Amino acid sequence: MRLEKVSISLDNGKIELELPMDKSTQNLCVVYSGGTAKVAMLPAHGETKIVTHQGKVKRVRFDEGEEF
Repeated sequence: MRLEKVSISLDNGKIELELPMDKSTQNLCVVYSGGTAKVAMLPAHGETKIVTHQGKVKRVRFDEGEEF
């Protein structure tokens, strides 16, 4: 799976998360829903869609392409 769980801490209405240094230079997306946070690396060429259902994240879809 592309989504990886990340540890978070909630303090005074703020969310703090820790990412490894190798991920800090890449384009990424953090998705938070239901008290859980997950991170996904974004593709170089493509679309990333976050699908919700009844106010909760249901799935994350990746559609990648490559120029010819």
